Amino acid sequence: MPNILQRSNFPHIQRISTRWKDNDIYGHVNNVEYYSYFDTVINSYLIGYGGLDIHRGDVIGVCAESHCRYLKALAFPHAVDAALRVSRIGRTSVRYDIALFQQDDDEAAAEGWFVHVFVDRAERRPTPLPQALRTALEALHIKSPES
Repeated sequence: MPNILQRSNFPHIQRISTRWKDNDIYGHVNNVEYYSYFDTVINSYLIGYGGLDIHRGDVIGVCAESHCRYLKALAFPHAVDAALRVSRIGRTSVRYDIALFQQDDDEAAAEGWFVHVFVDRAERRPTPLPQALRTALEALHIKSPES
């Protein structure tokens, strides 16, 4: 099994509150919610630091690929710390590495990756990353051992 990522491997961490509805019948967060946490940490970073205007901007990000490896159970009512870094920045796309940590645990409960392709809102054709967005992404760009 590959090494489990540690909290210190990531330059950006956002705390996300779990919700009652996140748990499934088995008493832990349902796997589909992990992808929701991925979306939350990525898009809140892009909006807050990269100036992405999800309602009126000319450029939007669409998911091209995603993956999650589940390592430990997460559960309500504990918070989740979603950690983010960028492993690749292209002309029109970016690959993020994400890890989810149980509140105050340094070892990942889940880890994965997510690829955004940025497209023109109207035409849905790939378009170069706007400079403000590229600058924000470069702040998280770390060469990972996996890349």
